[in-house]
Amino acid sequence: MKSLHRSLSLLFIVACSLLWVSASANSHDDFFECLYSYHPKESSSITQVIYTETNSSYSALLDSSIRNQRFSTPNTPKPLVIVTPLNISHVQATIYCSKKHGLEIRTRSGGHDFEGLSYVSHVPFVVIDLVNLRSVDVDVENEEAWVQSGATVGEVYYRINERSTNLSFPAPVFRTVGIGGSISGGGDGSLFRKYGLSADNVIDAQLVDAHGRVLDRRSMGEDLFWAIRGGGGGSFGIVISWKIKLVHVPSTVTFCSVGRTLEQNATRLLHRWQYVAPNLPKDVYSVVTISTTNASENGTKTVLATFISLFQGGANEFSLLMQERFPELGLVKEDFIEMTWVESLLLMNGLSNETSEILLDRSNRYTILPPFVKSKSDYVREPMPEIALQGLWLHLLEVDEGGLAVQNFFAYGGIMEEISETETPFPHRKGTLYKISYNIAWQEEENNNSQRYISWMRKLYSYMGPFVSKSPREAYVNYRDLDIGRNNYHGKTSYKQASIWGRKYFKNNFDRLVYVKTKTDPKNFFKHEQSIPPCLHCTS
Repeated sequence: MKSLHRSLSLLFIVACSLLWVSASANSHDDFFECLYSYHPKESSSITQVIYTETNSSYSALLDSSIRNQRFSTPNTPKPLVIVTPLNISHVQATIYCSKKHGLEIRTRSGGHDFEGLSYVSHVPFVVIDLVNLRSVDVDVENEEAWVQSGATVGEVYYRINERSTNLSFPAPVFRTVGIGGSISGGGDGSLFRKYGLSADNVIDAQLVDAHGRVLDRRSMGEDLFWAIRGGGGGSFGIVISWKIKLVHVPSTVTFCSVGRTLEQNATRLLHRWQYVAPNLPKDVYSVVTISTTNASENGTKTVLATFISLFQGGANEFSLLMQERFPELGLVKEDFIEMTWVESLLLMNGLSNETSEILLDRSNRYTILPPFVKSKSDYVREPMPEIALQGLWLHLLEVDEGGLAVQNFFAYGGIMEEISETETPFPHRKGTLYKISYNIAWQEEENNNSQRYISWMRKLYSYMGPFVSKSPREAYVNYRDLDIGRNNYHGKTSYKQASIWGRKYFKNNFDRLVYVKTKTDPKNFFKHEQSIPPCLHCTS
């Protein structure tokens, strides 16, 4: 039965490819005519934001926000049209004309979608790239800001810091992540143990729905406002902007990073970290990055665990805290480095030698990982035994020289223990010790071996099954992973089918998301391989 399903899926893709040819020939002109006539007085302005493959800048624009080159190959489906709206009416026109002419919409803010779902589809589609909608208007007096979805978190951090060095926003660490996509899936970062997720700090939003209506929190209602703050992007409409609550950061923060290899007791230390880190004060952000390196003694490959912490306060206080809570790590005074909040952002982005203006750079020039990546995620509720960690090391040491395997363990706890898992669609709260991000990356010259690396990742994920959350095995929606389930290409996905992946991301919140989808987009206009389905398409 599974092989039949795969065969039918392949036939559908072939059919879509044939459809693409005719759609390309016929849809362009009709779609353009529709856009021009939607607001005749604005027809001149909308011509400035439409790009097709005949435009010389089309490829550069499409590639500009592709963070994972797995989805930028000659065989990757390309959008018929890219629209870079300058205002809300351009978004409304694109939605209306896409519906009228049977085109799917993919919406892109930062381009970090782990499966390329914000700019790739297997049916004729349009990309709405929000690159021109990225203003950040900061209200220092009320400690609020209106942030457009096309802004990167780097731009958000910079603009807030520009107005006040003691205010910020709990968002992801990496500067090129789009704020729109991040909030849509939750958004955790170096302040989340103290203030919660990005989505927990949103107080209003402006959204264009499938009918082209512009809605704020009051007009959309609390159900839809709940759904867009963690329910994943691409299901409920296009959020143009978010009103966010700013949070306090001190004038001095303290950074600490020390590496320990297997020969330096990394296994025992990581085992202990599982008990210590989730119970540290809310002011501490703690992550362990696990990779491989050459042992200095004999040059053989070994595992390196790098223990990274950021403390909202001074070095003396942090040093005393770590001596009390985690003496096994053997930290010394020189390991604690005081700096400003914005300097810590630069350091964690690998940009410590740059000025803060680099946060405004949206390019891929300073990417840490190689450009081809496969990622997965897990949540851990019980400490892994040392023997399980030793098995993880064996998997990491299997990776050949062409691949770079990096796993990150992000400590939870703090305020996340206090927020109900139904407060937003993001459910990974009380009882979660830490989140794991699994990553395998490789260079272009190794891309012929991509299936080998992806298979390695799936094998590692299978190995970790007994040691992570169960029923469901939880995953983070902002680390999209189509291996855990996907919708049908034609969009008519049953509730049962979508529940396979939906409960992993949202647990029981998935049911409320389906309810909201049915109310707001019953014809399922906004859809992709892991979008929330309406109940009208549910078949048990």
